[in-house]
Amino acid sequence: MPEGDTIYRAARAMQRVLEGKIVTAFDTGLALLARQNDEAPLAGRTIEKVEARGKWCLIHFSGDLILITHMLMSGSWHLYRTGEKWWMGKDRMRVAISVEGWQAIGFNIPVAEFHTARSLERHSQIPKLGIDILSDDYTVESGVAALTRHATEHPEAEIAVALLNQRVMAGLGNVYKSEVAFAAGVNPFRAMRTITPKEMEVMAEVSQRYMKANVMDGSGDGIVTYSGNRRTTHAMDREERLWVYGRHGQECRRCGATIMTRKQGEQARSTWWCPDCQPWIGSAGSHEPPPVGKVEKPFGGKRRKSSC
Repeated sequence: MPEGDTIYRAARAMQRVLEGKIVTAFDTGLALLARQNDEAPLAGRTIEKVEARGKWCLIHFSGDLILITHMLMSGSWHLYRTGEKWWMGKDRMRVAISVEGWQAIGFNIPVAEFHTARSLERHSQIPKLGIDILSDDYTVESGVAALTRHATEHPEAEIAVALLNQRVMAGLGNVYKSEVAFAAGVNPFRAMRTITPKEMEVMAEVSQRYMKANVMDGSGDGIVTYSGNRRTTHAMDREERLWVYGRHGQECRRCGATIMTRKQGEQARSTWWCPDCQPWIGSAGSHEPPPVGKVEKPFGGKRRKSSC
């Protein structure tokens, strides 16, 4: 499931082999891109820059042309040396960019568009993104400011929904949403109006720390896709790498309580939490009951506790 760290690693890997190179061939399984390539061919253009903005990857070509892609749930970018066998079938190829010695292949990419610099600013979702957690401009203070602003504008919004909202802070996905709330001891269903400045500060700091830890060199720069190395617990064992995500019915690694899960928000994304480490706090004067989720144990049973 691609999140901001996955896209960052993909862009970084493509920067190393594509930037400054001339496109020798372009192929696509998407009709709109094919038509635009027929009208203004990519072959012969220079790849000037590859960058990540939140969960979007942008490839800038000479002649004021930008390819933007979003992976949603299942897309991925792969890099292959010329002639190397692909890991997936051609029927899953959506974009193929060839330069001397290399191919960048986008598999199962659901969103891919060509833009000029002007149309990118006027007609795409990218200008509406919040501050990118992995950008050089991000600081804990800017993260707190973004959360505070959202709390003022949407006081009843649930904090986990806000963490997933790319217009607040760009880059967090469903895994980090649950993990960041756990690290801050914040129940993910709490309204923004109940979140304290200190809790916002912890979430802003942890968001950056977790994501940066997962984009360090060595954390995944080969075939550019999610390979299970995302971790928040410092444990090396892949079965011990996350605190709550995907662990409903298992013991909390900190307190031993049973991890819960429940669908949340308009998109009905699953959220995981520990009811003891992340106690419920309702709005002042209200008597809202704490959220209850599923606790059925998945296959695999209990996991041992981990230190922080």
